[in-house]
Amino acid sequence: PGAPVPSPGAGAVGLPVEPPETRTSSREAEADFYCVKWITWKGERTPIIMQSENGPCPLLAIMNILFLQWKASGVKLPPQKEVITAEELMAHLGDCILSTQPREPSEGLQLNFQQNINDTMTVLPKLSTGLDVNVRFTGVSDFEYTPECIVFDLLNVPLYHGWLVDPQSPEVVQAVGKLSYNQLVEKIITCKQASDSSLVSEGLVAEQFLESTASQLSYHGLCELTAAVREGELSVFFRNNHFSTMIKHKGHLYLLVTDQGFLQEERVVWESLHNVDGDSCFCDTDFHLSHAPGKEGAAAAPPDHRLQQRQMDQDYLIALSLQQQQGQDLSALSDLELARQLQQEEYQHHHHHHQQQQQQRQQPLPVQGRAQPGGRAAGERRQRQKPDLDCTLL
Repeated sequence: PGAPVPSPGAGAVGLPVEPPETRTSSREAEADFYCVKWITWKGERTPIIMQSENGPCPLLAIMNILFLQWKASGVKLPPQKEVITAEELMAHLGDCILSTQPREPSEGLQLNFQQNINDTMTVLPKLSTGLDVNVRFTGVSDFEYTPECIVFDLLNVPLYHGWLVDPQSPEVVQAVGKLSYNQLVEKIITCKQASDSSLVSEGLVAEQFLESTASQLSYHGLCELTAAVREGELSVFFRNNHFSTMIKHKGHLYLLVTDQGFLQEERVVWESLHNVDGDSCFCDTDFHLSHAPGKEGAAAAPPDHRLQQRQMDQDYLIALSLQQQQGQDLSALSDLELARQLQQEEYQHHHHHHQQQQQQRQQPLPVQGRAQPGGRAAGERRQRQKPDLDCTLL
């Protein structure tokens, strides 16, 4: 076979692929420990591991699920623990994997378990440097099966993505088919060099799909993801070369906020996932709105005003749920068209909200609620002063 094509886990869509030895040496130079943030989760004081600038996001995403469901996993930390090493995390993970040993004395089951353990031991070191996963564009749970997937299977942790082709775009469906990311990249290269004009055209359509969904989340993918994830289910979400801990709460998707910059922000625990553009809302451990990004003076707004903002932010998610329930009524609209229509309605809401703000600005804001340069209240959005590196939160 020819030279391997980088998968999304190893540098996707034009991102440079760092040689493994370079990535390893850079991480070895960093401190081998991670900060622990304690939150109240379902009435219990619970630890979550925070993401350092170049931290091992697959390991943290899996371990944070085990900590959040500690009653089932048995994984706990001493109550005063403030930092934890990668070795300690690996030890906890190893204990969880070994605890999955089948109780039945069946020789076949035991041999299969032993083989799975052997495969897992080979994969575990990669959790600290980045897993190589290869998505398929046909379903939110569709990945090319690689040895890396065994860890998720053994721990019964669902792995999702939202990079799907809209079935109402027949040209794209034809061009992409059931191919994985790696296979699609190979097809694009082959088609662009072909003498057959129809093949060249198909290759260009496939290339346009990758470019237009470079965020690795499509509108159709978000719709399918919202429908597929079970209520209350903890899972790992793969996007933009990053693995996040995800949960579905009251029909809405949220990602666990593990950026170390939020270590001291007690009320920032979850981040909503309700559009493909990265605009999101921060929520506390009970999924109550904490900061409303892009809304000037949100921290100082009265409760009823914050409630109105939260309603506007969640309109899109509600509409997605309605689309799943009333798909036959919206069949004439593609996901992109529906999203644009809903976005236009949201703009109208924001315009009305902006007019109200103009009236409120005649009165001085309290000091703690004043907007910072750029129109954002202090602490509203994460600061992107650092360059985006491998496995950083996006």
